Amino acid sequence: MKTKKLFTILSVLSLLVPCAQLGAVELQDADTRSETQNIGMTRSYHDNLAKDYEVKAKEILAKVEEKKRLLEEYDNHSQYLGRQGQDLHAHTWAMVNRHERAAEEALNKVSFHRKMASELAKRDYATPAETPSQRNNRENKAKVGPDSTDKIGSPGQAL
Repeated sequence: MKTKKLFTILSVLSLLVPCAQLGAVELQDADTRSETQNIGMTRSYHDNLAKDYEVKAKEILAKVEEKKRLLEEYDNHSQYLGRQGQDLHAHTWAMVNRHERAAEEALNKVSFHRKMASELAKRDYATPAETPSQRNNRENKAKVGPDSTDKIGSPGQAL
């Protein structure tokens, strides 16, 4: 009886494990799809993205400065910290490098989106294809009121 329950539980879990992994892959695919779809957006979209990445880069650089101050503290007081201080120093140094790379990537995205916005501004993608004078010159072929040449009269009227 116990082995039967154990076998059932293990088989159900073995079926659920691959499904959990697919969710992460689908999320990653959705992220890449949304990024590729956003490339053709408007100038204001790229301007807003550039501003967002710029704010993100500034926040990351502030973290870098904070971590660098911590590194100086660890260097100045290394004799009091011992092995734990060396571990903290190595970890903080790694975080500084990681944050600097992330800030550099964000700044690259800022320049990319600013370039895209300027190209879209040059090509005037945001302006309509026809001018207002062209819209006003269209002939209106649909008539709103009843026409005297209509064969159909009002209800109850003979033809």
